[in-house]
Order: sequence, then C-alpha cells, then structure tokens
Amino acid sequence: MAEIAYSVAGKVLEQLGSRTFQEISSAWGVRSDLKKLEDIVLAVKAVLCDAEEKQASDQRLRTWLGKLKDVLNDAENVLDEFQYRVLQKEVMKRYWSTSKKVRYFFSCPNPLVFRFEMAHKIKDIRGRVDNIAADKDKFNLAQAFEDRKITMHGRDMTHSFVHSSDVIGRDDDREKIIHLLMEQDAGRNVSVIPIVGIGDLGKTTLTKLVYNDERVARHFQLRKWVCVSEDFDVRSLIIEIIKSHVGSINENLSIDQLQILLRELLKDNKFLLVLDDVWNEDRNKWMELEDLLRDGYNGSKIIVTTRNNSVATIMGTVPTYHLDGLSNEECMSLFVKLAFKEGEEKQYPNLLEIGNDIVKKCKGVPLAVRTLASLLYSKVDEREWKSIRDNEIWHLKQNEGDILPALRLSYNQLPFHLKQCFAYCSLFPKDYEFKSLLLVQFWMAHGLLQSPDNENQDLEDIGNLYIKELMSRSLFQDVYQDTVLFYTFKMHDLVHDLALAIAKGECLVVTKKSSVSAGVCHLSISENGQEVTTQLERLSKVQTIIFKTEQHMSILETCISRFKYLRVLDLENSSFEVLPNSIGSLKHLRYLDLSENRRIKQLPDSICKLHSLQTLLLGGCSNLEWLPKGIRDIISLRFLVVTTKHTCLSEKAVGCLDSLRFLLIVGCENLKCLFEGMEGRLTNLRTLVVGGCPSLTSLSLSIKHLTALETLGIGDCIELSLMEMEGEDNQDLKLSLQNLMIEGLPKLEVLPQWLQGSANTLQQLLIGECENLKALPEWLPRLKSLHTLRIVECPKLSSLPEGMEALTALRQLEITDCPDLSRKCREEDSHKIAHVPKIELDEDS
Repeated sequence: MAEIAYSVAGKVLEQLGSRTFQEISSAWGVRSDLKKLEDIVLAVKAVLCDAEEKQASDQRLRTWLGKLKDVLNDAENVLDEFQYRVLQKEVMKRYWSTSKKVRYFFSCPNPLVFRFEMAHKIKDIRGRVDNIAADKDKFNLAQAFEDRKITMHGRDMTHSFVHSSDVIGRDDDREKIIHLLMEQDAGRNVSVIPIVGIGDLGKTTLTKLVYNDERVARHFQLRKWVCVSEDFDVRSLIIEIIKSHVGSINENLSIDQLQILLRELLKDNKFLLVLDDVWNEDRNKWMELEDLLRDGYNGSKIIVTTRNNSVATIMGTVPTYHLDGLSNEECMSLFVKLAFKEGEEKQYPNLLEIGNDIVKKCKGVPLAVRTLASLLYSKVDEREWKSIRDNEIWHLKQNEGDILPALRLSYNQLPFHLKQCFAYCSLFPKDYEFKSLLLVQFWMAHGLLQSPDNENQDLEDIGNLYIKELMSRSLFQDVYQDTVLFYTFKMHDLVHDLALAIAKGECLVVTKKSSVSAGVCHLSISENGQEVTTQLERLSKVQTIIFKTEQHMSILETCISRFKYLRVLDLENSSFEVLPNSIGSLKHLRYLDLSENRRIKQLPDSICKLHSLQTLLLGGCSNLEWLPKGIRDIISLRFLVVTTKHTCLSEKAVGCLDSLRFLLIVGCENLKCLFEGMEGRLTNLRTLVVGGCPSLTSLSLSIKHLTALETLGIGDCIELSLMEMEGEDNQDLKLSLQNLMIEGLPKLEVLPQWLQGSANTLQQLLIGECENLKALPEWLPRLKSLHTLRIVECPKLSSLPEGMEALTALRQLEITDCPDLSRKCREEDSHKIAHVPKIELDEDS
C-alpha cells in the first residue's frame, strides 16, 4: 500500500509543480490552498519509504496508508479536472469558431460557478489530507526520500526458444524424458507422461529442451504446445491445439465441428502434445479431452507439466517423472553466470563466498537463483550482497505454495515507481503475452512514468527503460523481439502470483465468485452475467476496466455512468455496433481500446470531448467508415492505431494530431492516398507504420517535414512505389530516421533518394518481398550509422554496391531467398563484407 501511496503522492506533486497549476492557482484564487496541499503531500511522501518497511507488522499503519492512498487519489482526480479544463480551453482557442464558443457558453456551467466549485473541492481535499497527515507522527516514521534510479544492466534481449547451452544441470533429465518419448507403449496409441515439481524447478524449460531436440522433431510428424494454466476448458483447449497447427480458426464453430477438425488433424500423424502448467483435478474434464486424443496415431505422446501430484495421477499413463531441484554446485554455476560479467567473479572471492550462502537459501529452485543473481548483477559492494543474504524475509515461516522469499526480496529492492508498474501487471491473466508498446501506454495512462530528465526523451522512452529493468531482474521472461517496433514477454506463474499478492485490494480479476472490496480501483472482467454487474455496483472510484469477455451494452453504459474517473477502458474484441454517446463524459480517460471490433461502423462525435486521451486503438475495426470530424480536439493523443474504410486519410483525419508520437495505419483496403495536405504537420511523430493497404498509391507527404521520425515501416502495399516524392528537392535533408522496414512492395524498383537525409542516423534497414527491386543504390555505403542490413526475397537483386567496406558500423548482414545476390556475395563480393562480424547468406541458393 505504501508504494501505491508514494506513487500517487508523486503524481500529485508533479501536477502541483507544473506551470499550468502555477498559473491557475493565481488566476482562480486557490494559490494558498494549493501551496499548503503541496507542502503536506511533500511531508507525507518523505516518510513513506519507512512506512513500507514497517507496514507488514503494523495493522494500524496499513489502515493509515489505505486512507492516505484514498485521499491522494481524490486529490489527483480533482487536479485532473483542472487539467481537463485547461485542455478544453486550448481546444477552443485553436479550433472553435465564435458561434461554437457562444453555443458552448450558454449550454455549459458558468465559468464562475465552476471556479467556485473547484475552489471548494481544493479546500476540502487539503483539509482531508491535512487531517490524515497529522496522524503520521503516531508511527514514528523516519524521513527518507526514495532515490533509486533506473540503471540499465546492458543485457541483450533473450528469446522464448530455449538453447541447451543456457540451461544448467538438466542433461540427464532431458535424456530420460526423450527415452520415454521414443519408447513404444504396447497397450496404447497415445501415452501421457506427467512431469511434476514445485514452482519453477524448471519443468517448462526442461520440456522446451525436449520439445526442440532434433531427435524429437524427427520422431513426431506433429508437435503442439498448449499452455493450460488454471482454466481447463475443453473447448478452448481444442481450439488452441488446432490453432497451433493452422494459425487461425473460426472460434464460433460448434464443439462437434471442432472435434471433427481435431480428429482429422491427428488421425494420420504421430504427434507430441505438450500441456504445460495443468491444474485441473476434475477427472471428467480430462476424460472428455482424452477421448478426442486417444485414437491418435500409434506412438503419439502427451507431456503434462504440473505442480500437483493429483493432476499427474489423473492424467498419467506412465509413472510420474518427479523433477528435483538443482544441486548446490549447479545453482552456484547458474548464479555466477548471471551475477557477474564473464570472468569477473575471480576478482571478488569475498562476494563468491556470500553468493554461495545466498544460493543455499534458494533450495535448488532456478527461478530463485536467477532472480537474486539478476538483482546483484554488476554490484560489487559487499554490504549489498550481505543485506540480501541476511534479510529477515528468509526467516519468515513459509507455507507450501507461498511466494518464494527470493521473489519478495527482488520486489522489495525495486524503486517505488517500478513497484506499482509491476503490480498493475496482475490485471492481465497468467501466460499473457505482453507487448512492450501497449504496456508502456497502459502505465502512462495511469501516470506511473517519471518525467524525462532531458528534452530528447519522451515518456515512451522512460517506459521502455522500466520494462528493460524488470527484465534484467528476471521479473519478465520469454522475451522475444520480432521487429524493431516492439518485443513481447511473459511473467512466470510465481511472479504473477507475487504481483497478485502485492496488488490485492487495489487490482482485481472479476469473476462471478469474486469478493470485491470497496477500495478496488482496477478491474479485469473475465466473466459476464448479473453477478458481475451486482459486484460493480458496489464500486465508485474505478480507474481501469479491462473486458476479457464479451459484454452487453448495458454493462458498458453502467460503467461509463458510474465510473467517472476511468483512465483505461479496454474493449478489445468487443462487437458493439455503436458506442454510447456518454463515452464523451469520461474526461479523465487516457487509454481506449476498441481493437478487433468488426461490427462498429462509426464513432460518436462525443469521443472528441476526450481531450485527455493519449492512446486510441482502432486496429482491426474493418467496418469503421471514417474517423469523427472533430478528432483534432483530442489534442493529447500520442498513440493511434487505425483501420478504416476511408479512401483518403488527409490533414483533417489524422494530420491535425500535433501530439502524435506513434501512428499505425493497418488493414485499410480502400485507402488510396495518405497524408494529403499535411505538409508541416505531425512534427512530433516518431514512429509511422503503414501496412496491409493494397490500394494505396501515394503517401503524399514530404518526408522533410517529419523531422522527429525515427522508425518507418511500410508493408504489403502492392500499388506503392515510394517514388511520388522523388520530384522534390532532397538536397541537404537532415532527418532522424533510425529504422526503416520495407516489405511487400512489388512496385518498388529502387530505394528513394530522400533516404540519404538519414545518412548519419539510419541504423537498421530491412527490405523484404520486393520482387522488382533491381539494385541497391550507389550511395548506400554513405549510411555511416548502419549496423543491420537485412534483405529477404528480392530475387532481382544480383550484387552489392561498391564501397560496402565503408560501412564500418555494419555488424549484421542477412541475405535470404535472393539467389543471385547470395551467390555473388559468396563468390565475388566476399571482400566487400569481410569486415562484418555476423553474415547470414542463404546457403540453399
């Protein structure tokens, strides 16, 4: 609770310290109250670090922190109303006609009345904060501002694929399980091998090693991996098994139709199916699925990983494989690998001795070892190591199923602002695949990101640093980066359990059986029905609603009317034909997700009243006819994903969004022109991606105006040549482009000349499926910062330009499915690229 109060206090102080509130305080006669509020909050924040350490053993302190958190949330909401008013005035000043301003004046509350009401709210909040703050002296809390900064450890991205060289101490286990897979069970077509062990002994990692082993891949015609977790729903599992083979499926098929598809898929193939992380103890559910699998091709196998022996007994057809913890020697080897840079451990024998004591406390659990090793990485202060070894958390009584002390320690060592970011991840289900871009926007919507220290950084940059820091501490795992745009990752089950425990009372996944406390502010709704609606009626200060299942319009209208302080509203995969006009009343809303709604045709004009909105997700809304005319009034919008039936997205459609940092235009089948009449706009845009627009013939935007653009991706636009801008004067262009991805442009014959404007900044150039690209330009070697060049499926390319050796920054060159170019590089151009450390040429050419 202290970390939440600390975070909200920080947001309140940041608002009060802004220029906006300095001006408002004088103009509206609330300067004295706002200054007193700032002083009180500052004094309270100073003792919250100490409060966090003491709250576990003091119920009165926890109660006080709860009251403090509530009143600070109220303060934030009141200050946010001021901020909304400022944004509204800015919109009126920029865009509204005189007649519209007059209509607004007579239809809305008198400004003097508004000032009076807001001044009264400020006085009330200041008094409440004052009363609660006065009680802090009862707890003898010491002042100590939290000052831990984000310091990146500089580790490389990892991938979800497990390499055997990265796994310690499981060679024997791997060979034994592979032997079980190869064995023929005379009495059964399909055998089930259960692997049992406590949380993160490495069951999933071991199974991945087996699953990806070449011998196993040769032995089975089909291999399927399904992560089950807590919801053993047979229909959903059938769908996931089929999807793992065909990619996508009509999920509205009847259960009989799905069963026919599954049997057809499995009948002639010896298959290996992994059911990872199974909790189901209902034998009837398993028998229902087993009936569909048992007639598979003779020699097929199922591996089940579980923490529960009862599950293994129900499902297994061979003796359970019990996975033991790693030996102390193996744990120490893993610890040294992660806690020190290679070879560095020899310089610190004293730290190795302390590390060995720490490893013994981890009791053979790899996750515990990894977490603490990551926490201590690059730290050489002996006191820090001893503080981990001697922490009192190791002495607390641990019951079976309790969260590992090592994870608690890792969490306790996080800076306050990262603690709340981590806790909010509990709103997403286990095994959820996070996308870095969207998680940063989610955190930003709740004001969890600290202001950048320099003008060259945006909040998005701060969010990415937060994610990388949580990765470096092993709190995120299975990291996979497919493109330069974003990366995905997951949370281990035990880490997710930790987030749930931390966020209890603040965040809640709502089911029909949930127990909802009045203080809950963030909801993920995974079921529907009257029981859920009744539970929502008990709440009033909700800031987040994530719908994980289809809901009726009535519950959406209830949420909008009841929860006026919403910051995040996630309606992904909904099928509402229209949004209620009342959506415009959510003046605090920062994040609105309508992705993959294939029925919605238009957005209400009232959505343009959301002046605070920062993120709007409309991707996959394939029947959306147009964007509302007043979209320019959403002046805070930074992140926009859009699919529309528009034929032209012009200045009035998106070019008026001056705050925009990220723009993704995807799946717009009718779109013919883009950015018409937008010269000199979108000057803050840093990422632009246009994809799946088969009718697009022109971007119609001079690249020289996009001076902040860092990443540009254009794909699957079969009528686009990128040559419409070549008539412009491209001399002396100074651009900031760092990443360029061009894919699926059959009309592209040469790279555009304007690319030379990024000669000093371009770092990654990815070209794919451009069947008519005939040559790389002679000026390519002038791209002095280029470190990655990837060329895929460009069959008419036959050689590299002269002077490639001038690309001294080039570290990776990949050429795939370009037969002539690959052959020429191997035979004749090898001297041009000999200086590149990593070269991948298509050997099959």
